[in-house]
Amino acid sequence: MKQLGISIRLACEIFGISQTCYSYTTKLSDENAQIADELVELIENYKQWGFKLCFDYLRNVKGKKWNHKCVYRIYCELKLDLRIKPRKRLKRDTPKELKSPEQPNIVWSMDFMSNALSRRKAIRAFNVIDDFNREGLCLDIDLSFSSSRVIDSLQRIIEWRGKPQTLRCDNGL
Repeated sequence: MKQLGISIRLACEIFGISQTCYSYTTKLSDENAQIADELVELIENYKQWGFKLCFDYLRNVKGKKWNHKCVYRIYCELKLDLRIKPRKRLKRDTPKELKSPEQPNIVWSMDFMSNALSRRKAIRAFNVIDDFNREGLCLDIDLSFSSSRVIDSLQRIIEWRGKPQTLRCDNGL
């Protein structure tokens, strides 16, 4: 403004702002720093706490009378709201390569499937197939299967076809 020779009053009038808005300075910078220090200290000691617990602790235990909106603004500026809980991952062994059987009755695969009826009642299907020729050995359908029912179905197939060398099941994975 000094280079152009324009007064502050005229510049504020051109931009449509008041002179008090132009000359405004924040008065709470010391208080903001104190809030930030308190929040950082709390988060270091209680990593699992979110904003609500931190604010309630400051308000009720430490007796601070800070506005929750001001505290939340500083909480977000410090990027304390971006803490993400790490996922616990199960380490699994690499699966072995599946070999194709050379003849029938070597490897059977079994699986459970489910579907919903129009009345929203689930029906379950128990399937057993021979992996060599993809022949369906068993298809039982019911509302639920107990372990004894599955064992009975497998024993019927074994009586009819003989016992396989391997029985494969995906265990829901």
